[in-house]
Order: sequence, then C-alpha cells, then structure tokens
Amino acid sequence: MGVPEKLAERMSMAERHEYLRARFSRRTMIRGGAVTLGAVTGGAFVPGATARAAVPTQRTAATAESVDGSLVAPFGRHLAFGNDPRTEVTVSWQVPVAVKKPFIRIGAHPWDLSRRIDAEVRTLYTPAGVGASGDRTQYYLHAKLTHLRPGRTYYYGVGHHGFDPAEPHLAGTLGTFTTAPAHKEPFTFTAFGDEGVGYHGLANNALILGQNPAFHLHAGDIAYGDPAGQGRTTDTGFDSRTWDQFLYQTESVAKQVPWMPAYGNHDMEAWYSPNGYGGEEARWTLPDNGPDAGNLPGVYSFVYGNTAVISLDANDISFEIPANLGISGGTQTNWLEGQLKKFRGSKDVDFIVVFFHHCAYCTSTAHASEGGVRQEWVPLFEKYTVDLVINGHNHQYERTDVIKGDKVTKKLPIGGTAYPETEGVVYVTAGAAGRSLYAFSAPDSYEGHEHEVDSVASFINTKDGKVDETVAWSRVRYLNYSFLRVDVVPAPKGRQATLKVSGIAETGDRIDHFTVSRRAK
Repeated sequence: MGVPEKLAERMSMAERHEYLRARFSRRTMIRGGAVTLGAVTGGAFVPGATARAAVPTQRTAATAESVDGSLVAPFGRHLAFGNDPRTEVTVSWQVPVAVKKPFIRIGAHPWDLSRRIDAEVRTLYTPAGVGASGDRTQYYLHAKLTHLRPGRTYYYGVGHHGFDPAEPHLAGTLGTFTTAPAHKEPFTFTAFGDEGVGYHGLANNALILGQNPAFHLHAGDIAYGDPAGQGRTTDTGFDSRTWDQFLYQTESVAKQVPWMPAYGNHDMEAWYSPNGYGGEEARWTLPDNGPDAGNLPGVYSFVYGNTAVISLDANDISFEIPANLGISGGTQTNWLEGQLKKFRGSKDVDFIVVFFHHCAYCTSTAHASEGGVRQEWVPLFEKYTVDLVINGHNHQYERTDVIKGDKVTKKLPIGGTAYPETEGVVYVTAGAAGRSLYAFSAPDSYEGHEHEVDSVASFINTKDGKVDETVAWSRVRYLNYSFLRVDVVPAPKGRQATLKVSGIAETGDRIDHFTVSRRAK
C-alpha cells in the first residue's frame, strides 16, 4: 500500500504524499479536526498563537471520557528552546491514549508548582497500510513557556485530568530545565546525528547527560521511523511506533536538556504532509524564526551566551537524495546569509555554529560529501568565517583540517588551534550516535592511534551523479560510536574566546580534540 519503489524514484515528496492520500479512500478514514497550534495561557507564561499545518487524525483508542486519567502516565518528555533561550522553553511529551485537560505545572521549587498552564494536543494518525503497523493514533502534547527569567532553573511536571504531578506520590515524575544566561558565561553543549533506537543510542545518551550540557544538537536522521531514508513511506519499512520508542529512549536527557534537531533524509515521511515534515511538526515545537517559506520547519536559529547556532535543512539542496530538492526555491540560502551577516555583525555574538544533516566534507564510503552543500552554503560559511560546522548522515566520526576554497589552508592536528577569522572553516561529521556504522577507505586515525595519510580516495554527490575525488583534508577518522562535546569559553573584549571541541567515544574515551579561537567582541 506504500509508494512502489520504481515509481517513488521519479517522484518528489509532494507527489509521494498525493499518491499515498489517493490510495486511501475517505470512506475508510474517520477524520478528526485539523490540528492547529493554539494559545497556551496561564499566569505570566503566555505564548503566541501560531498556525500549524493540518495533520489528519483519527481516534482509534477509547475516548477521553472513558479513560481513567490516573492510569495513564505521560512519557517521552523533551525540551526545546524558543526563539530566545533566555526566556522561552517548550516542554513536549506524549500519552498513549487521549486524555482530558492536559497541562503543565511549573515553579521555582519542586514543592511550589501552583502555576498550572494548559497544554496543546497534536494528534498524528497513521492508517493501516501506511507502514508496518495497524491503525495508529499518537498524542503529542506541547506547552510553550515564555516570560521566563534568564539563567534560572525551573521545576515542572506534566499531567492531565486524574494525573497531577503536584501530588506527593507523583513527585518522582518532575523534571527541570535552566534558561540561557543573560550575559556571556562558559557553557558546554553536545551534538551528534543518526541516532535511531537501540543500545548504542542509550549508551551515548548516558554519557551526554554526564557532560551537563546546556543543550544538545541532533544533526538529523532522528528516530528512523522511515528506515529507507528516501521519503517513500513504504509498507514494509515505515513504522510510526518507532517514534514512541525513540522519545522514551531519549527522555532521560531530553527532559532536562533542550534537544534541538535538524531534519535529515530519514525524517521525511510522505504520508503526513506534502513536504514530508507533518509528523515532525506534530512531535516537535522548535523556534519559528526560520525563512518565510512554510516548507522547512527544521530551519531556525538561536543565541546562547556568546554563540549563535543555526539549524539548516540540507534536504532542500541535496543532489544525492532529491526528494525535497529545491523545496524552498532558494529562500533558505538567502535566509542563511541574512543570519550569518546579522550574527557576525552582532556585538553579543562571538561564535557561529551551523549544523545540518548532509556532509559538506566526509570520506565515508557510504554517502561521502554532498555537492549541493558545497555549492550553496560552503561559500557563505567561508565569507562569514563560520567557526564550526557539524554534520551527520555518515555513520562515523570524521574531522577535517581547516578548509577554504575546497583546499587545506592549515593542517589541524589533534590538539591544534584554528583561527577562522583568517584561516577557514573546520567541519565535523558526528554521525555515529547509534545506527549501524559505515566504513572509510583509509585507516582510522584518532587520538592515541594516529595514522596520518597524505590523501584519501573519496567522492562527492553532484547533480550529475557521483564524482570521484582525492582529498587531503581528512584529519581524524574514527569508526565507532561517539558524540561531540563543545566547551565554550568567553573572554573579555579583545582577548581570545575559544570553542574547545572534543570527540567522545561511547566508551568515554576522547578520540579527538581541537580549539577554535576568535577575538572576543
């Protein structure tokens, strides 16, 4: 009942979506109301009301009126910053069946959760035949909190009628989050891509929690509900229930560390919307300051301390997997340049970190490098001296030397320092979060086990197909599970602020470290 493979190869995401919709008669679907993002009100925490794309729904479980809410526990809590991390955080979670009057309680102390705020429900319906499961309705809940105080830790609990986290016997369900500071302060963040569900994702999550990060970046291919990664939503592979497992797996971290994703090729799910992101819009509430294209909900930016972070959607420019190629009509690239120009000119921003899925520079034998990224975005990274680019897509760890104009401008050995203002950009592939590993054509070379080579045989995906290339910029290669840790150290005006970047293996061993240094404003 999915899109036939040979047919799907010639179709865009929008065409696949239309095909799937046409295959399911309206007579067999009981549709609920359109899902929109309504205002969540209460006390000082008042979000704006922003329209969301309609998502088809169907109630397949017992109605809310017949469910005893005391028997239904929320799960899959995950946080995300709003447009301003100093004052805005969204708490999201899931329930297995429909519940009545969902809400969040929040306060400055765990014993003072008197402030109660209604939550919004987004239901996501997947009928039997679209993927591997039978009829399936998922219930995602969101509470966007605004007017928070910078640098403050808040306690919260999520609930519904019959399940009140303020009750003493439910105290163990409480979570916390801390807003961004009002001024420049040292902080740590972590990053990886291509996690999925399984032991290695769990192991990396446990290590990430121990880093005490201010936030975590997920560089796409999040849960692998669609294991094919072509946006086809075939009947043999796609399974919406994978997201339930994923959100449960990441909750130990994401309930207290804002989990900021970019979208990869495995995150395009054709059933839910023409752009493939209708499912993602039900599951996540991310900053809404991206380009005014309406098609790219995973494109946004935020500033934490002295560091600006930009999330991009490389599906828009991917020659390798063109299901959404050109979906923004160039709007995303124009927006990116505007953001880079703004942040580089801001007196409050020292560093710019950009993350997205497809690799600008990688020598993996699987996907290697994406020519669309090099064509559209790399010139902008160099023009505005971006400090660090983080990618996923290839399931391994690889770090480049300093690059400008597709050439090595400076070798960056383990422990070395890069100066992007004058030298170029460093790229890190951190795609070994949990899914099965790929391979390199050259030997591994990492901290304590260095094996330097003069060149590496690889390829780049172009509009005309794969083109072989031999590169000199592959500095660190590690073929096992890992993640990225970045320690941001501000400095007084005129002194050198630093990003201290470390690759951390699933074993806890450090496999790479280098520094990015820039004169503080």
